[in-house]
Amino acid sequence: MQKFLIGLVAVLALAGGLAIYLLLPQPQAKALVYEPARIIAPFNLTGDDAAVVQNQALQGQWTLLFTGYTFCPDICPTTMAQLKKVLPELQQHAEAPVKVWMISVDPQRDTVQRLSDYTGFFGDYFYGVRADHPQLYPFVNGLGLMYSIPDEGATDYLVNHSAAIILVNPDGNLQAIFKADHQPGQIPTVNMDDLASDFELIADAYR
Repeated sequence: MQKFLIGLVAVLALAGGLAIYLLLPQPQAKALVYEPARIIAPFNLTGDDAAVVQNQALQGQWTLLFTGYTFCPDICPTTMAQLKKVLPELQQHAEAPVKVWMISVDPQRDTVQRLSDYTGFFGDYFYGVRADHPQLYPFVNGLGLMYSIPDEGATDYLVNHSAAIILVNPDGNLQAIFKADHQPGQIPTVNMDDLASDFELIADAYR
């Protein structure tokens, strides 16, 4: 009888602890998280190694997609440097590799070689992809991002583009969007502390 009572108390304690846990506020991601993840429309891009890049290249890894260009004076190098710094922390929470794709939104000037030199500066886990506008725009727009196309014949120009970062899960589907902070007088970039904490939540839920 005593053993039964002890067992009953243990079960009730466990149930009570679980109930309290469920009633406690659970951590919420600040990112826009898609549940279920969204399928990315078929695309054809060129990688900075001159390889043809299609949807299957996103599978088997976590991928952070970021629009940018090599002539970018501020947002792009800042974001790339921040991502390089935070990548080891992200990798601690993921079984699959975590990589960064910079999607060039300046096909007129960003050749494969120039893109390779640029992304190569940040490390092996950074990869550049490009395409001409007819293929590039639907891909970028389908991710929920945007960029401006320069006037025909322009040679010295800036490209306005989204500063948000897209997260693609190891199935190759769009999992989340990390939005940039827009503060007066500051470069709009994604808060990397928020990105890291959100990524941990998302990666744990994915398992």
